Amino acid sequence: MTKHVIRPLTLDTYPAWLALAEKHNGVWGGCYCSYFHSSTASTVKDDYDRATFKRRLVEEGAAHAALVFEGDQAIAWCQYGSPVELPNIYHRKEYDAGERNPAPWRITCFFVDRDHRRKGVALEALLGALELIARAGGGEVVSFPNIVEPGKRVSSSFLHNVTPGMFEEAGFTFERRIGKNKTVMRKVVAPA
Repeated sequence: MTKHVIRPLTLDTYPAWLALAEKHNGVWGGCYCSYFHSSTASTVKDDYDRATFKRRLVEEGAAHAALVFEGDQAIAWCQYGSPVELPNIYHRKEYDAGERNPAPWRITCFFVDRDHRRKGVALEALLGALELIARAGGGEVVSFPNIVEPGKRVSSSFLHNVTPGMFEEAGFTFERRIGKNKTVMRKVVAPA
């Protein structure tokens, strides 16, 4: 079994991240993992193509991800950040209406190379993100995994925030449902 290494998304790892995204046509129709981000004080989202927008966010320290590497190749990522960095969550009004204690960290998106799916790599990315959050001081983390109804087949490529079972495996607890197929799950991460 090949040993995987977790590295944060930085300017040094951005080319490997970009290669993975481009291998998959920009991911989800050219999103380049930018959907959950908004403009910053110095970067207006609609002024750039999505790959350039993401790079600018990395330069500003406003985009975070745990990248899973196999050798020099990124094979997966788990995007995380603050609610300010990642404000565009699905069912935000419903989430905000039920949120009594906003968490300082959010996990919004996963992507796994098609050649490495169904091998536990997404869990590696999640655990890597939690470790990076711990190194950044820890705190409460919230995420919004997708519910797959029993008997319904869904391609893993459409599960941008995986399923509750994987989050439970990483120690998250179910809090509530939002929308038809989303959940809110939470975990406190101790500082490293």
